[in-house]
Amino acid sequence: MQFLSGANYFLKGFGLIFKPKIRRFMLIPLAINIVLFTVVIVIGYSYTSDLILSLNNKLDNWIAQLPAWLSWLAVIVNSLEWIIWPVFILSGLLFLFFFFSMLANLIAAPFNGYLAEAVELHLTGEAQNPSNNNLVKDGITAVRHELHKIGYFALRAIPLLILFFIPAVNVAAPILWLLFSSWMLAVEYLDYPMSNHQIPFKQQRKLHRQQPGLSFGFGGLVALANTIPILNFIVMPSAVAGATALFCRNNHLNSNTKIIKQ
Repeated sequence: MQFLSGANYFLKGFGLIFKPKIRRFMLIPLAINIVLFTVVIVIGYSYTSDLILSLNNKLDNWIAQLPAWLSWLAVIVNSLEWIIWPVFILSGLLFLFFFFSMLANLIAAPFNGYLAEAVELHLTGEAQNPSNNNLVKDGITAVRHELHKIGYFALRAIPLLILFFIPAVNVAAPILWLLFSSWMLAVEYLDYPMSNHQIPFKQQRKLHRQQPGLSFGFGGLVALANTIPILNFIVMPSAVAGATALFCRNNHLNSNTKIIKQ
């Protein structure tokens, strides 16, 4: 099943980043991720409880102001409260961690490209387009790619976020956001090995559409791992490594590539 296979590639990434010839390439992405996600955890801890308390008070006030003939609505809201709050909190966490994940990838973009090269070299014995170790040039190219992906993301995320404010429809919004986040995280991390092979972003999206189960499985587990404290510190380098392994084994443009190591 493609979905489970995609998720498994992310798990493989955890083992790959600690290989002797790879781990030095993951140190800078790891440091960037630790700093940013520490900020996320502090912000989340500081504001989430206050936000929930404030919203809960507003909900109670709204229920108290309902006319008697709408008392049945208060019963329904109270009975569904145990579902509404977890969904709201999970949606907020997914959005917050996804935003900071995009920011982390923007900052770490050139280093993630080097990490993808190192993983491919480990797996296949060769790197398709080894870098010239020109950090400035590689950095400009990588940041340009990241901004392109952010533009692609924003054009689709903004309409989706509007759904959260539409009554009735907003019930399905968290599920749609999770699916969208999963897809975007797969697009994000598979871009590193694909860009090393000079595959245009338009062609990358076509490859994702050919095997959507792989993309949703991989990105879905990345999204889930991003919400787990401490574990999310190593998600970014692990996702880059896992995405590179996925690409190497499913490279439609280079069928002669052989995997020599696990």
